[in-house]
Amino acid sequence: MTKYTPMMQQYLSIKAEAGDALLFFRLGDFYEMFFEDAIVASRELELTLTGRGGGPEERIPMCGVPYHSAESYIARLIDKGFKVAICEQVENPDEAKGIVRREIVKIVTPGTVMEGKRLQEGINNYIACLASSGEGFAFAACDLSTGELYVTATEASNLLVDELSVYSPSEVIGEEALLDEVKTALRGNAKNPLFTEWKEADPVSDAGSFFGEEDWSELGQAERRAVSILMAYLSQTQKRALAHITAIRRYETNQFMIMDPFTRRNLELVETVRERTKKGSLLWLLDQTVTSMGARMLRRWIEKPLIARGPIEERLEAVEELHNQVIVREDLRSALKEVYDLERLVGRICYGNANGRDLVALQHSLRQVPALREVCVHSGSATLNKLVGKMDDCQDIRQWIEEALVEEPPVSVRDGGLIRDGYHEYLDQLRSADRNGKQWIAELEQQERENTGIKSLKVGYNKVFGYYIEVTRSNLASIPEGRYERKQTLANAERFITPELKEKEALILEAQEKIVVIEYDLFQQLRERIAAQIERLQSLAEIVANVDVLQSLATVAAERRFCRPVLAEDGDMTIREGRHPVVEAVLEDHSFVANDTGMKMEEGRIMLITGPNMAGKSTYMRQVAIITIMAQIGSFIPAESATIPLIDRIFTRIGAADDLIGGQSTFMVEMMDIQVMTEKATERSLVIIDELGRGTSTGEGMAIAQAVIEYLHNETGCKTLVSTHFHELAHLDDSLPHLRNYCMAVKESGQQVTFLRKLIPGAASTSYGIYCAKIAGLPESIIERSYTLLSGFEARASVQQAEEEAAASAVQLSFFAAEASAAEPKTAAPQRASSRTNAAAKHDGDYSAGPPSSKAEQIAEQLKNADLINMTPLQAMNFLYELKQKC
Repeated sequence: MTKYTPMMQQYLSIKAEAGDALLFFRLGDFYEMFFEDAIVASRELELTLTGRGGGPEERIPMCGVPYHSAESYIARLIDKGFKVAICEQVENPDEAKGIVRREIVKIVTPGTVMEGKRLQEGINNYIACLASSGEGFAFAACDLSTGELYVTATEASNLLVDELSVYSPSEVIGEEALLDEVKTALRGNAKNPLFTEWKEADPVSDAGSFFGEEDWSELGQAERRAVSILMAYLSQTQKRALAHITAIRRYETNQFMIMDPFTRRNLELVETVRERTKKGSLLWLLDQTVTSMGARMLRRWIEKPLIARGPIEERLEAVEELHNQVIVREDLRSALKEVYDLERLVGRICYGNANGRDLVALQHSLRQVPALREVCVHSGSATLNKLVGKMDDCQDIRQWIEEALVEEPPVSVRDGGLIRDGYHEYLDQLRSADRNGKQWIAELEQQERENTGIKSLKVGYNKVFGYYIEVTRSNLASIPEGRYERKQTLANAERFITPELKEKEALILEAQEKIVVIEYDLFQQLRERIAAQIERLQSLAEIVANVDVLQSLATVAAERRFCRPVLAEDGDMTIREGRHPVVEAVLEDHSFVANDTGMKMEEGRIMLITGPNMAGKSTYMRQVAIITIMAQIGSFIPAESATIPLIDRIFTRIGAADDLIGGQSTFMVEMMDIQVMTEKATERSLVIIDELGRGTSTGEGMAIAQAVIEYLHNETGCKTLVSTHFHELAHLDDSLPHLRNYCMAVKESGQQVTFLRKLIPGAASTSYGIYCAKIAGLPESIIERSYTLLSGFEARASVQQAEEEAAASAVQLSFFAAEASAAEPKTAAPQRASSRTNAAAKHDGDYSAGPPSSKAEQIAEQLKNADLINMTPLQAMNFLYELKQKC
């Protein structure tokens, strides 16, 4: 390092502390970057790469940004997944002996952003930590901007992925091996956070000093390690006290409905699959919140539905009362509109970067709290009364701010004009001196004009020369001798000073300087006084957010004709006229077709749904899952009526998804998802599988599909919805007592097919795949050729089936009638009608009404009744083939 200049030696020393962060090194009015950091920053920020001397060898790469616009450059780097270390001058250059002392004052990472556009109002910005110990694994997540800290333990490392999908952290820290395992398990189905290896925290370090002994003592060894690592990382990057992180919110994973990342993605709970935007998701539909903290809480409710009946019923009770009282709802919304983001305001106050406008925003918010409480008390809701009964309205804090700050404070607390008149006696005296001095200056200008007769004479001020009297060159002869002292010469004027003006200038400037210092000190004292009340304000913010979410759910329920669900005790699910709320909301010219659902634990808990694509199978199955989730977050649901059991887990396998990076096909991904379902599902779970068994040969696909259905039926016993193109699986309702066949209704008229979107009992006979291809716009030649080939395939399949049936029905002849009778297969009378009667009956023929007089008469009757004009070519060929077989 000795080959470099002293300044570059200082830079390299500080860069070693910054580690993998890009170092913004303050030099005067710029943040400069050197060496590799400069090369990276110039490329990512499109800056000009220059160089400078700093050692005996070649020039050092260098680039920089102005300090006053650095925030936007830092935000761009953070968005690209970089970390940025901010190095400031920490002593006055005029007083420094040698090189100005510099230190890293903060390291900004994706998970530690405290302000700026990257911090979205309605979304938490979490940083997560993964840790392990001999007893298991732990997950901790913190939103530095709000002070929330959550922690839980898991028995297996693969369960950490489920928690990551809930919080969607922008940064994850932990041990390298554990991070690598989790990254592999994500398989590209979740947002990719920044992963940072972190080893420095001792597993038993006393992070409990941040929290109460009771909170700390409840944690297990792995949980303590996760919290310790997380707090150590935050302390090292932020370089300040984290006083706003006051409590550990520990929870058990089984307190909430569990959904893996793929289920959350498939159901589009908080963002859509294609655009990954909020619009089109369940969150988009339900979000009628008024405050940012309410929006964040609603998102958490959707991500973590409850499974305990009591808290769900409390939420439903409040939603029902507000649903029935439009005036109360509107009063709540009016009061909430004046409430700012209390959680992040309090976070900035404790963090030490809140300005005067932040404190005034807090004051305005606190003004609304009494009115908010009053509305809740008179709402008639026991839940709302319980909530506000614990509310501390913090009106003393509001009064502190009102007494100290002006209504419209300046942007910077160092600009002056922040503290009210009458708040501080000495400050008032200085202001009086300042105002009187400025008045004296104005009077001096008028007096000197009269004394000299120079009408253009003016008294001015600038930061370099202070106050002065300016006279144009043409009027210099009129100035009094001996009293004006020349101060500055300009091209067309001279500037002077007088003894009286010098004296008054000293008084004014001293007063102004002292005013700024005193105002800043008073503001800091107020900010620290409020920061000491952090727990009161955080508790208030949580209550206000709860009220906001409840009114949001009630508002949506009233607008969308939702009903209150009944929570079932016995595990049975019954939904009458259920609808998919998001699909219904985006339909403009078409009304949504409602469908019933009935899955009872002792009868029909598995629904096997056959039928064509585009008929609505996937929408229907998602609809059942969405309605269940809505019920368990305490929301009304899109149905005429419903009884919903408490579901512990939802599994979905919907849509094709290759894992190209992992080298896994769609079918392999499907099988891996099915494996998770069979391993983790319980009888309280809901399993949804769309197009089970596709992606391999027909025979193998049907075999796997049947085996999976039988396993879920016989071993797991959970509620299951399965859709498939394999119509042959419809026979399972004969052997599986809890399975029922359903299909999506189709109306055929000539060559026109209409998908009715209506679920009906029975099995479909065709998938209408070629018709779907026609709708998609494939060339007519392909469509006609497809029908011709299909006819041939079906004909050959029918011949093969007939041969197999003939071979299977052959029996050994007997000399005795009793033996012959015993040899015939016996068929037990079915307890319920077979459901294989829907569209299949159109092609099977029905010859069970009694013995025909002759084959010829039978064929003639069929020909008479045939609607040849409206038959499609395929139907005509099938009809002809049936007649040929009959002959």
